[in-house]
Amino acid sequence: MFDMAGYTLKVNQAVDYIKEKTGCLPEICIILGSGLSSIAQSVEIPQEIDYAEIPGFSVSTAPGHKGQLIFGKMHGRNVVLMNGRFHYYEGYSMKEVTFPIRVMQMLGVKYLFVTNAAGGLNPEFQKANPCIITDHINFFGDNPLVGPNNEQWGPRFPDMSECYSKDLIEEAEKAAKRLGINIFKGVYLGITGPTFETPAELRMMREFGADLVGMSTIPEVIVARHAGIKVLGISCITDMAIAEDLQPLTAQQVIDVANSTGKKIAQIIMEVVKSI
Repeated sequence: MFDMAGYTLKVNQAVDYIKEKTGCLPEICIILGSGLSSIAQSVEIPQEIDYAEIPGFSVSTAPGHKGQLIFGKMHGRNVVLMNGRFHYYEGYSMKEVTFPIRVMQMLGVKYLFVTNAAGGLNPEFQKANPCIITDHINFFGDNPLVGPNNEQWGPRFPDMSECYSKDLIEEAEKAAKRLGINIFKGVYLGITGPTFETPAELRMMREFGADLVGMSTIPEVIVARHAGIKVLGISCITDMAIAEDLQPLTAQQVIDVANSTGKKIAQIIMEVVKSI
């Protein structure tokens, strides 16, 4: 059986280490997805801590994920950026993938802004545009809350009727309109990867009501909601995953499009930070 006591101890050790290294207790955590590290340029008075230094943290091996926490200010608010995340396909367990979210919870984070690179399943979407996530479908075949529950962290059976905060979605829409940035909204479907999807799989996902597909985000969001943290999710549509016209795809292509779109997402996030 999973050792919850040992896991909790590791979380507390990581929290203690971070508190010793920085005087910044963040209110907002922003997870930077593949190719979206440009958001880090928006942080004032940045202080970086490599994942490798933090007790219990894993090492990010995915392309475009640097592997560091960046503490600082954004519009006067204390923020921490996760410059790189952990993925299930890297071989990490769900508990390891979501370990940083537990650390953020214990640091006092109230808002989680999660970004990712995703394929667009909805034919009305356009590549290289941001998409606000309104809901998700968990296709990982696993859940980070499986196993013993720490009642101090959250309830055994957490409500998921509003995974993505309606208030934050509204603020993000207003921000995009003020900035003149074209956005879409849709349902994100998460899979294990690391393979990209087959045409048959894409047709199935679309029939299930998904507008986006990616290999991250859902585990972190589940744990954040268990912890009572409000979530805003924004995807970068890096390619059109349309079964009838599916083109070969590489990880570098995904990163290149995410890099070009990252500034738009950064602008939206900064506006939301200003308004909450």
